[in-house]
Amino acid sequence: MYPHINSNRDLRLFFRDLNADRSKGEALLWYGALKAKKMRGYQFHRHYPVGDSIVDFICVKLNFIIEIQGELNYSELSTAQKRREELVSMGYLVLNFSESEVVNQLDEVVERIGDAVDLIAENLNLQQ
Repeated sequence: MYPHINSNRDLRLFFRDLNADRSKGEALLWYGALKAKKMRGYQFHRHYPVGDSIVDFICVKLNFIIEIQGELNYSELSTAQKRREELVSMGYLVLNFSESEVVNQLDEVVERIGDAVDLIAENLNLQQ
């Protein structure tokens, strides 16, 4: 999975470094809408391992993943699409946003995420 990680200590350090390198969009979304059950009362995690990937944000209870994409070239776009398909095949709903979309239209992004949370919860017959 992560060949350079050999212990829980290494894993903690890896995730700490990953959190330190988060983008502006990730920080805005995390602190503004997802942290501390701000999104409709559901708990989200950031930089969470799923299969062979680390996703930006996930609500495990809803099987819902949010990814923020920076500027991608053609080969990176293909890799991102394969990753998305893999996550979907594992039963996750994946919502992607661009970095600029999150930074420049945060309210609209948060509204779309809220709508998705409501729809998923309704389909799973969950009440929060």
